Amino acid sequence: MDTKNLTLPNDVQEVPRLAAFVEDICEVAGFDMGTTMKMNLAIEEAVVNVMNYAYPSGVKGEVRIEAGVREGYVEFVISDDGTPFNPTEVEDADTTLSAEERQIGGLGIFLVKHFMDIVEYKYVDGQNVLTLRKNLQ
Repeated sequence: MDTKNLTLPNDVQEVPRLAAFVEDICEVAGFDMGTTMKMNLAIEEAVVNVMNYAYPSGVKGEVRIEAGVREGYVEFVISDDGTPFNPTEVEDADTTLSAEERQIGGLGIFLVKHFMDIVEYKYVDGQNVLTLRKNLQ
């Protein structure tokens, strides 16, 4: 399959466009509804984190998503020009604690790491590049 691209402004009102994009990729990959829902949640968490935190308040920016079905896996590459941030270095949320006891934040990144088979981050040429892969099974 050819690579598909989606560019969104850093505005959470655009998330429905992202959901449709992810669903299209998952359909081509042949994922069942349960896996598609998990993929959608993981990609949405990663993209919304960029929308909310990569750019200073009031600064317009964009989030670029490139996706495709490869030999044996589906790959989503999320990139932005915002503040450098490596989500793979964030300590996993302690899900054994109750919601009241848990620290705020980190659950979205935990879900991304949990649902995806590979999560890689690079900062290249002034861009955050987060690569997420899910094996075809």
